[in-house]
Amino acid sequence: MNQPRREIPPHLKIQMDGPPYLGPATFFKTVGLSEPEQLDEWQPDVAVIGAPWDGSSTIRAGARLGPRMIRLAHVVYPYWHLDLRVSPLDDLCVIDYGDAMCPPGLVEPAFAAIRERVSDVASRGIFPVILGGDHSITYPAASAVAATRPTGTLGVIHFDAHADCVPEAFGNPLSHGTPMRRLIDSGAVPGRNFVQLGLRGFWPPEETFEWMAQQGMRSHRMSEFIEHGVDTIIDTAISEALDGPEAIYISVDVDVLEPGLAPGNGAPEPGGMLTADLLRALQKIVLSTNVVALDVVEVNPLYDVGEVTSFVASRMITEVLSALARKRQGSAAENR
Repeated sequence: MNQPRREIPPHLKIQMDGPPYLGPATFFKTVGLSEPEQLDEWQPDVAVIGAPWDGSSTIRAGARLGPRMIRLAHVVYPYWHLDLRVSPLDDLCVIDYGDAMCPPGLVEPAFAAIRERVSDVASRGIFPVILGGDHSITYPAASAVAATRPTGTLGVIHFDAHADCVPEAFGNPLSHGTPMRRLIDSGAVPGRNFVQLGLRGFWPPEETFEWMAQQGMRSHRMSEFIEHGVDTIIDTAISEALDGPEAIYISVDVDVLEPGLAPGNGAPEPGGMLTADLLRALQKIVLSTNVVALDVVEVNPLYDVGEVTSFVASRMITEVLSALARKRQGSAAENR
């Protein structure tokens, strides 16, 4: 492969180096690319993709605004991760690949656009970070990643208050309550390669959990986190995630967190994870497994307070990027 071409025009570089409110409205003001051939020229390590779709929401609409707010939710540039000792946006080449074109109200064209946009990235070996949107976007996004790999080698680690495995919600089989079932039914990811973390509350109904058990899915409720501790459950989840798969797709619904820590979400459920525990869990999973994609979904700015949910979502992403950068440093040292 030819050497990457990464020239940044001088005035754009000045804007990128300026304060957060100045310059391009991309993820941390990273360079914005729009065409597949530009991916070939730049050869980035990571591409951020927006999936501004909330037409499958059943309770609170507004997650279509999530990608833009996550991109803008930064005050302090991630210069240096104090624990991992990396500078994620300097040690990795991260670009913003814009949004999938999701026409309002048209689910099939929206999903096709998301699938195509993620495929542009994943098929080139670039790490996709997908910004939701409601959780239904995980169906086309994870399907696109799975299609780039041998069958049965991609597992999913899914942080959520809800299992999202019902056959349909209010008659809609492509609801934000159904994406994991659609992934399994389609054959994109085997059920035994799913690990779910943080489940709680009163939904879905018992028959859905019976179906999940039949598929071999593994899940850990918030009550298990409380009883056994976060580190123990994450260690167990990592072991389960590596039971067969060679690579991991992480999906984070922000409602896995305690609602007071992430109020801007589509289906708040009291009794969730603490932000520090979730960040530590993400770091540990990335450092311990071959994570190849991430989505962060259900950020709903219409219900947010002080942009705190958007900031938390942004911090999740920079935590994952920092762990990826740390792994790269370790691999480089081993090859010396």
